[in-house]
Amino acid sequence: MKTFKYFLAAIIAISVSITSIAQTHNHSKVDATTRQKNIANKETFKVFGNCETCKSRIEKAAKLIGVTQAVWNDKTKVLTLAYDPEAVTSDDIQKSIAAVGHDTPKYKATSKVYNALPSCCKYR
Repeated sequence: MKTFKYFLAAIIAISVSITSIAQTHNHSKVDATTRQKNIANKETFKVFGNCETCKSRIEKAAKLIGVTQAVWNDKTKVLTLAYDPEAVTSDDIQKSIAAVGHDTPKYKATSKVYNALPSCCKYR
């Protein structure tokens, strides 16, 4: 009988602790992730380049803080972006790309940076 009481007390203690852990779970992280996905801007624009080296350089330059996706298509010369507009702007991304030598609709690469590109990457 004594063993049964200890067993029953252990079962009750475990049940109470599991219930209290489940009730104190913090759902704010889940909500923040959901919110972030809902506010992501999607945008496409032309970025001039030629090859796989360009693709790597353009995508790396576009991946600023707040950018969740940056994919450049070397056939169409179109960059597809997904980003958080509260963290980064389209202008910031385009400036970053122009700074590594690739023209965008709003910003042109400087001659100095463009001339430093490998010959396979020159598009002008």
